Amino acid sequence: MAEAPEEVAVLVQRVVKDINNAFKRNPHIDEIGLIPCPEARYNRSPIVLVENKLGVESWCVKFLLPYVHNKLLHYRQRKQWLNKEELVDITCTLLLLNPDFTTAWNVRKELILSGTLNPVKDLHLGKLALTKFPKSPETWIHRRWVLQQLIQENLPTLVTKGNLEMAPTERIQRLVKEEMDVCCEAAGRYPSNYNAWSHRIWALQHLAKLSTKILLDELSSTKHWVSMHVSDHSGFHYRQFLLKSLIGRTVTDCTVQMHNQLNNQQAPSLPKAEENDEAEAACVEEQRPDHPFLLKEEVELCTDLINSYPGHETLWCHRRHVFYLQHHLKNKLVLPSTWALAADSSDGTLNNTHPGGALGHVTQAMDIDGLTESSKQGYTQEIKRLKRAPLQDSVSLEAEYRFIDQVLSTCRDVEQARFAGAYRKWLGSFLGQ
Repeated sequence: MAEAPEEVAVLVQRVVKDINNAFKRNPHIDEIGLIPCPEARYNRSPIVLVENKLGVESWCVKFLLPYVHNKLLHYRQRKQWLNKEELVDITCTLLLLNPDFTTAWNVRKELILSGTLNPVKDLHLGKLALTKFPKSPETWIHRRWVLQQLIQENLPTLVTKGNLEMAPTERIQRLVKEEMDVCCEAAGRYPSNYNAWSHRIWALQHLAKLSTKILLDELSSTKHWVSMHVSDHSGFHYRQFLLKSLIGRTVTDCTVQMHNQLNNQQAPSLPKAEENDEAEAACVEEQRPDHPFLLKEEVELCTDLINSYPGHETLWCHRRHVFYLQHHLKNKLVLPSTWALAADSSDGTLNNTHPGGALGHVTQAMDIDGLTESSKQGYTQEIKRLKRAPLQDSVSLEAEYRFIDQVLSTCRDVEQARFAGAYRKWLGSFLGQ
């Protein structure tokens, strides 16, 4: 293979053009990959397009990647001029081969802001890059930026910056579904893909606004996925986020409903204090049955997976968190105004996600999640006493101890027995018993 600079330049220009033509011929390309080929055996293009799959013969990468990389750097350093079409083609080729090259994404950001590049194309490019590099952090970061630009550009009269509450429901659901599909595919390609699951949480927070319906749909749709990836802690962490958000979101909706009911009453016949008590009682009565049912289903899922796949620590850690949520739920439903703040985490992570690395005293674990110190200062001594109160209903605790005994008496896996013993120890430490 000739390696003279002039011949390399001609070769690379042809390959870049072939990649661009491939996208023009088939705009529905959904996967990219390298075709193992140490050297060029035929006088043909190294770009192979079969149905919706785009392949690049590996022999040309050693020429293609350095050339487009240096050309883009020279452009940024103002040593070489490139028109907008050339920038689009070069950055596309470069990012398909190396999606963590931040400069290329920044150039495409400038092209989007100038109106040269359609942001939808960058979503598609990022999706393709993730089929080969599913954990690429720069690709996920750029994807979030593009989504924000799409919303602000296409819905200027309905959407203000950072607020999607007035956006059409159909569009939001479509955007959310697309992002969920991209995240699910990336998570399946790379184990414990924290970047993909974090982006999924971001999409729920900023696109879906933690919609109760979407949260429930996600909880249902990811059940099969985690059952097939029992060692993937990131997937179970996502379900922990869903459960916590559902509890917090439901109580938030309940508080708004109480407020609206009180404001809409034209001729109140009861004292204000009694109205508040009745509204809160009705709210708790309406919302409370759903939460124990969801948590009970999650415990049953943990039980089935632990029995079917012994020796996986991720399952035991998830069971700890579900029990942690059950314990808190029984104490927090009487305080909807404070519990509503728990799930509103702007960074997309759970507060106290692993409850009890060193839980020596129950009062620390029983603290309200996600509240600032200033918010806690207004609590009365009675509320603090209730927070420190031990669990009154021990049925779930007895069931946990029976489950541990059953596992220890039947399992032959050493790791399974160790995890069961550690869980028993954690229960005693967490509850102070």
